[in-house]
Amino acid sequence: MLKKIQEIFSIPDLRKRIFMTLILLAVFRLGAYIPTPGINGEALSQFFSRSSGNLLNFFNMFTGGALQKLTVFGLGVMPYISASIILELLTVVIPHLGELKKRGTEGREKITRYTRYFTVVISLFQGFAIAVGIESMVSPSGIAVVMQDGWGFRIITALTLTTGTVFLMWLGEKITSFGIGNGMSLIIMAGIITSFPTAVVQTWSLVQGGTMQPIPLILALIIMAGAFIAIVFMETSQRRIPIQYVRKSTAGGRIQTATSYLPLKLNPAGVIPIIFASTIVTLPPTIATFVTNPAIQKISLYFSPQHWFYYVLELVFIVFFTYFYTSIIFNPNDIAENIQKSGGVIPGKRPGEATASYIDYVLSRLTFVGAIYLAVVSIMPQAIIGAFQMPFYFGGTSLLIVVGVGLDVIQKIESHLITNNYEGFLSKGRIRGRN
Repeated sequence: MLKKIQEIFSIPDLRKRIFMTLILLAVFRLGAYIPTPGINGEALSQFFSRSSGNLLNFFNMFTGGALQKLTVFGLGVMPYISASIILELLTVVIPHLGELKKRGTEGREKITRYTRYFTVVISLFQGFAIAVGIESMVSPSGIAVVMQDGWGFRIITALTLTTGTVFLMWLGEKITSFGIGNGMSLIIMAGIITSFPTAVVQTWSLVQGGTMQPIPLILALIIMAGAFIAIVFMETSQRRIPIQYVRKSTAGGRIQTATSYLPLKLNPAGVIPIIFASTIVTLPPTIATFVTNPAIQKISLYFSPQHWFYYVLELVFIVFFTYFYTSIIFNPNDIAENIQKSGGVIPGKRPGEATASYIDYVLSRLTFVGAIYLAVVSIMPQAIIGAFQMPFYFGGTSLLIVVGVGLDVIQKIESHLITNNYEGFLSKGRIRGRN
């Protein structure tokens, strides 16, 4: 392990990228402590600690606690993620976006530009909605969250939160360009990881105080470790469909064949179905936080983690959104067309419609496995934490994001190591001509 670390930091370009990533992530964490003007941070934190299981706490996990304090990075990069997902879905509905997606680099740059503009619109809307919503909030001790409400506060809050999101969007793109891994994913992962030390300290203090028994804690940790191993296995597994390419050689007209593979992940949709499902399921408790209507309060009880209906509904939504999102990002007809254009063929399948049907057949079964896997990873840790009444939320969503992003970073580092060794071989080796 030490030898591998020394090898990593011995490569100047890789070392520079790692340090750049750490510095930019430190800037993100610094901004998570700069408060929005006109907010009583202590009262807002007390309000968040009183409410649990709603949409605000779910998104607060992705911002590393910045939403709970309503700092300048209170919205995090979630508006950018939402804009990216919406534009991805619109590529199926709007032909112009679908054509841009097929144009390669030029099309992707235009879609990225549209995503940035849409991120600003979503951030302004969410920032204004948050400003209006927290004006009526009071802490459990009766302290108002907003010091002086009104249109001035709403406009300043919306602009501040939007500016913070735009800065994080720029920060994430710089990490992607000059650092290691996907910048947006790393920012989300950094926000999730920052809550771990506090959760460990709180749990240990409860064990020492006798509030929590050691045996349930050990059992929960074993199950979480099993979930970690399952996530690593599922995220690195793939179904490889063989593809044969037949080409005529220029020397003597001989026919040459080459075999390649079409890799399909067991979890093609990633963490997106969990985010969609959790957003919908936690929406009623969020509305009940701001509305005192008895009917809404009664309905929200069915959407709390203490009720079995919550888990059934989340399971249904995760399976639905897994199939839905996979059908959006994977088009078997397009894949079959690209294989045919490149001169490839799947053994035993005719080019065109037969190839598309076979890919759809394989993808449908992989999606079913991925949907069940996402549902188990999302629901089981929540049920365990609720049963043992553990003092922190460390669900399958956060675990899935941390492991997935970590594997991506490791893959990027290994690619740099392989590239460095390959370049070093070329620079040292000399090819001499015959005398």
